[in-house]
Amino acid sequence: MTLRVIGAGFGRTGTLSLKRALETLGFAKCYHMAEVAENPSHVGLWRAAWRGEDPWSELFEGYAAAVDWPTAAFWPRLMRVYPDAKVLLTLRDADGWFASARRTIFQSMEEGLASGRAELRERLAMAREIIIDGTFGGDLADRDRAVAVYEANVARVRREVPPERLVLFDGNDGWAPLCEALGVDVPDVPYPRINTSEEFYERWRGGAPTRDMPSQP
Repeated sequence: MTLRVIGAGFGRTGTLSLKRALETLGFAKCYHMAEVAENPSHVGLWRAAWRGEDPWSELFEGYAAAVDWPTAAFWPRLMRVYPDAKVLLTLRDADGWFASARRTIFQSMEEGLASGRAELRERLAMAREIIIDGTFGGDLADRDRAVAVYEANVARVRREVPPERLVLFDGNDGWAPLCEALGVDVPDVPYPRINTSEEFYERWRGGAPTRDMPSQP
């Protein structure tokens, strides 16, 4: 199996709902940061990737798509490794993204650094290296800097991904534009709406797996 969809959007742009949506459309399985909690050995593989290695066949074995962090930090490399894959950029207002990320991803990272669970600390070490230090320059509290990084990523995706491979998607638009861009039929089920802040914390702390999380209206 090879990746058919590469997510370039940062976490908190509807990526967990998108994971569920892509799997519903037949792009199964879809990789997401939640997969790292279920596959602890992947922590080292992602850190190796950040050092310039290419562990993609091992990381993505059995996956048809990948979205969210850490994938979003590697889309320029992954689009070369998987030249036939679509590059999917999830869109969200930058201010709304930062407010959501600050309440969830950023806060969880700070809390996790003091966790007594070694497995969680290992995931946080990887997240710090790739996301906090590598992507946001070590400072998650600086709103202007974080928003500038977010907007720069959006601009880079639009600039560097060939139009025939680029899919721009806002989850608020539902199935139709996503299915049209991917060349698949619209399913007869509502577009998934999952991953409230409460659900995020439960998953981050090793609670209910994503397959058991309820859809939201």
